[in-house]
Amino acid sequence: MKITIREEGKYTAPGEGVGVFFEDLNYDLDGGLYAEMLENRNFEAKDVHGEWDNYIVENDGGYGWTPTGEGVALKIKWDRPLFIENPHYLRLTVQKAGEGVKNKAYDGIYLQKGMGYTISFYARSYDYKKKLWVGVLDGGKAVLAKKVRLRPDGKWHRYEFHAKSRVELDKASFEVRMTEAGAIHLDCFSMMPDNAVKGIFRRDLAEMLRDLKPKFVRFPGGCVVEGNNLENRYLWKASVGQKERRRHNWNRWAVHGVCPENNFRTPFSHYGQTLGVGYYEYFLLCECLGAKPLPVVSVGIACQYMSTQFVPLDDPALEVYIQEALDLVEFANGGADTVWGRVRAEMGHPKPFGLEYLGVGNEQWEDRGNEFYKRFELFEKRIHEKYPAIKIIGTVGPTVDTPSHKSAWEWTKENLAKNPDFVYASDEHFYASPEWLYRHANMYDDYPSNCRVYAGEYAAHVPGSGCAGFNAPQANLWEGALAEAAFMTGMERNSDIVVMSSYAPLFGRLGYTQWSPDLIWFDGKRAYATVNYYVQQLFSLFTGNVVLNTEAEGGLYASATELEGLVYVKVVNPSDKEVEAEFEGDFDFGSLTRIIRMAGDPAVYNTIDEPEKLVPEDVAPTAPRSLTLPPHSFHVLIFHK
Repeated sequence: MKITIREEGKYTAPGEGVGVFFEDLNYDLDGGLYAEMLENRNFEAKDVHGEWDNYIVENDGGYGWTPTGEGVALKIKWDRPLFIENPHYLRLTVQKAGEGVKNKAYDGIYLQKGMGYTISFYARSYDYKKKLWVGVLDGGKAVLAKKVRLRPDGKWHRYEFHAKSRVELDKASFEVRMTEAGAIHLDCFSMMPDNAVKGIFRRDLAEMLRDLKPKFVRFPGGCVVEGNNLENRYLWKASVGQKERRRHNWNRWAVHGVCPENNFRTPFSHYGQTLGVGYYEYFLLCECLGAKPLPVVSVGIACQYMSTQFVPLDDPALEVYIQEALDLVEFANGGADTVWGRVRAEMGHPKPFGLEYLGVGNEQWEDRGNEFYKRFELFEKRIHEKYPAIKIIGTVGPTVDTPSHKSAWEWTKENLAKNPDFVYASDEHFYASPEWLYRHANMYDDYPSNCRVYAGEYAAHVPGSGCAGFNAPQANLWEGALAEAAFMTGMERNSDIVVMSSYAPLFGRLGYTQWSPDLIWFDGKRAYATVNYYVQQLFSLFTGNVVLNTEAEGGLYASATELEGLVYVKVVNPSDKEVEAEFEGDFDFGSLTRIIRMAGDPAVYNTIDEPEKLVPEDVAPTAPRSLTLPPHSFHVLIFHK
């Protein structure tokens, strides 16, 4: 089968290419990338349940905390709070020495041998003068703990200590035990490992992101940006400043999957957002990764899958949303003499972050009188009046091949005809079967040249594998990843149209996941890359900035790019038969220096215990112009011109 690669018609890709999309779902921030090890550390948890436009939010500040034994009373209070933004705290009363309270910490504390940990908390004591045992215990014995003496003056005080673990220990317990009977107030616990990147991010997960070499990071959503109702939307201003003062918010994904069969309450009804990682930390993450930030702001429409709420176009309250977008650009790019640039500088980053992109809305579409098109035009006008260089990422709805998708593109094209800078690109989402991805691998061949696309959320959903459901790591099949690779060759060939792309979702914590498949799975101890991760990585690492004209026959899928004398060719053979591929072109292929292959049973997938069932492997280079393609295989070939 021939694969023809020509320089005729080649062009320089204008966009960023492969990035990542980080949304706070699947416990991938609190309990995941945020290295904080304790759960509900400030007693602000909410229990959320209900259905469309009728969500019930109940304070459940004691969630995740339980007595260590009998004679212990836990009471959540809010009079004379430590921080008014997060007013709830714990009153701990014990009737005998040696008892106290312990934290769930998701699946328990994992200690690494030789690792240091910083533990801190706030306490208020009126008459308790003895010490507390605070830290990690195993079977009631202190492993990483210290006795801390409280000041009995009726005021809140912060206590902190550092300790190093001498053992490796999994599923241990974080506890506070009083050394005599009495009562105290507690709030704002923290336990952070020394190896957290910038003291914020869990190292193994951050390093897996780094190894993807993403060109950009879209954050923090997704549906989280919209909220299940407008009150629940992500407020970026509440996510900056002192961490203890960042107001806790319940997570839209706490009610994903509610139905009569589960009494409109899921196992994740306490899923919340502590905002320990907020917009400032997201920008720092982008710096760490060498990726450009792509924050997303609300346009005053709640998640259209879960709510009918929106701010009417003639409501003065809409100005708040527009100002939030403008102030965000100032926070990222403004000098220290501006209001929000000063906030950034005071947090430790005097230099602007250099924001280029801004997502306006998520999966919005014209519906139920929300006048989305007119409101987007208003946002675009106001943003570009003040910040003409900002590249706005628009949206054409949550799906493709639908009437709303067609309508959105017609509206977008009309505006682009009047103003080429109306949007830099429009965000398309598709969670589809492998068959759909193969059928549509060439769909961007026919897009108008002035209609740029950000493929912001996509993944292959293999029927019957548990896709779009809870806790289904088996959904990350090679069958799906191979189809994604084929589709990505189409995006790469059309890099003048598809200027940005990102798989979704990014992370999933085992046992805590609302949506599958996910690119990276983890628990409290380990993490592993899926076969889908390696496909994304290969496209990210081995892509040039010049796109060559590529054609493949016989059911193969291929793309080719060039960078500084190297030609990167990607080839997918989705069939169950071995195929002989022959390369032709209008230039000298020169030497074939490297071949990277992924091939295997379509039903294979990596697991936490077997993380390398299928990974990329180098194979010996063959003759430059031919290659045997095993069944169900994906290859990256690197030629010297």
